[in-house]
Amino acid sequence: MFWIHGGGNTSGLKDLYDFSTMTKNHEVLIVTINYRLGPFGWFTHPSIQGQQAGLDKTSNFGTLDIIQALKWVNRNISNFGGDPNNVTIFGESAGGHNVLSLLVTTQAKGLFHKAISQSGYTTTYSLKDSYRPSKYSSTSKHSSWNVVNQIIEDKSLNVLQTENDKEIRNFLKNLSSKEFFRYYSQRPSYENLPLLTADGLVIPKIGLTDALSKKEYLHSVPIIAGSNRDEVKLWLASAKYFVDLDYSFFGSIFGVPKVVLNDKDAFNLFNSYRSKAWKIRGVDGPLRSLYEAGNNNLYAYRYDWDDHRRFIIGDFKQLIGAAHATEIPLLTGNNKLVGDYGFLIYPKGPSKRFTSKNMMQFWTNFAKNGEPGFSTNGLEWKKYNGLKNASSNYMILDKRKELKMKSDNFSFSSLIHDLYKEDALTDLEKCVVLLQMLTYVGDDLYDEYVDEYPGNCSREKSEQFLKDNASFIDY
Repeated sequence: MFWIHGGGNTSGLKDLYDFSTMTKNHEVLIVTINYRLGPFGWFTHPSIQGQQAGLDKTSNFGTLDIIQALKWVNRNISNFGGDPNNVTIFGESAGGHNVLSLLVTTQAKGLFHKAISQSGYTTTYSLKDSYRPSKYSSTSKHSSWNVVNQIIEDKSLNVLQTENDKEIRNFLKNLSSKEFFRYYSQRPSYENLPLLTADGLVIPKIGLTDALSKKEYLHSVPIIAGSNRDEVKLWLASAKYFVDLDYSFFGSIFGVPKVVLNDKDAFNLFNSYRSKAWKIRGVDGPLRSLYEAGNNNLYAYRYDWDDHRRFIIGDFKQLIGAAHATEIPLLTGNNKLVGDYGFLIYPKGPSKRFTSKNMMQFWTNFAKNGEPGFSTNGLEWKKYNGLKNASSNYMILDKRKELKMKSDNFSFSSLIHDLYKEDALTDLEKCVVLLQMLTYVGDDLYDEYVDEYPGNCSREKSEQFLKDNASFIDY
């Protein structure tokens, strides 16, 4: 089993993850890797790619790092008792995104035989939008055109990007990594980097989302894809718009504040709609595309376990729930990822033990046999029905009494119309949720769907709301 860590492809480290319990209890070998991140892993500029040939013209260096690590596993894993003909790639968040990208990467074909995407997504950028986009977006300030212009200005260089590729290449390559990275750091939370690029070399020109539905691009292997019920609570629970720190009574005596919600209904609705949109983008969309391309060895899940502590400093069941990445400590069997917070949010007990044991069993069954099989209490994880416009079934990963197969068939269109009817959100809040549903963790679909919303929304006003409320509490 080959683990690809998350972190938005801009941060993260393999050493944050300890799979020793899974390895010991289920007799699997687990390889964890690092790969280049941010602009070191994904960068598009004619002064770089234009001066190179063959595969060196790609923009996706980080993806090639992962492929090189897979090649190493294929060459060497037998020396550790592993089977190079039975490799399962798995990863969470950006790691899940990278898992999905490897399904359509020519250079990765034959290097793995099963795949698991946890809270993944399918965002890609065109070469044009990575280099010099024609319109404003959340990544445009960090396109290579804008960044290189800033470097030219700061260095007082007498050079034009459109005329001096060799000179630009030389000064870019002579910058220290620290100096280069400075132009990408300290960016506001609402600004992102253009990363995985549809360059036609590593990722098909049509983009990851579309390529997953085309048989000619696809490596057809058994696949599990899933998301978490409360994906975005990880971020909402630290946003000052939703939470506050109360130092009254206990807090004022001991200097420990209580985390309180300003508007519980709005908090839950923001989470619900955006988390459902994540499921559409990261689970239903990719799996239905794969089914359309002829792959019916598909399985889906939703992680619902939320038996966190209800402590005096905060109700973590309410604040965090089944948030993004909270499944990892149960999958690994330890709290290393959350460090000192493990005691606060992961109490020991039969609920956690049951869910953790079954997640490990499902994952390793799949790695060995190509199907997750049965839970410890005899429940079968059935295949995903990938038919479009039909209910699709998935496993609810939770404690014993909640572990079950379930199905649904919501879509962006149905979510949009339900959102309009919500009374607990202001008109502007609804528009902000709409924007986030259609532009976050996936390609920008705002223009495609905004006319289906019965109300009146302004993209500019929604974006300004996000900028005005971009403050977060540092716990």
